[in-house]
Amino acid sequence: MAKMIAKPTTAKASPKKVAAKAPAKATSTDIESISKTILTKLKALDLDQTLQSEIEWCLGSYRHDKNPVGLVQAANTAIGLFKTELAQKTKGVTAKLIADIEKAIA
Repeated sequence: MAKMIAKPTTAKASPKKVAAKAPAKATSTDIESISKTILTKLKALDLDQTLQSEIEWCLGSYRHDKNPVGLVQAANTAIGLFKTELAQKTKGVTAKLIADIEKAIA
């Protein structure tokens, strides 16, 4: 049998792949997630059933037409309510929650 000559292998420097950055969260996504948080907090504390209903309706409307106007208005109402509850030192209402809501609607 004849010997086979092995071809020399050259290691090619493969170009580094740059990972694609995930797009920054849109404010509309933030308002949807913060509205869900507001709704769960309102239900947990059994506060303002009218506002709960309004947020539920606005979430459904937002999912349909992606217009966050109703959610922003409801979040503004919730900020006032949560600030009142924070002043009364209601358990579960934190300054961070209020700051997150304000950041999402800004």
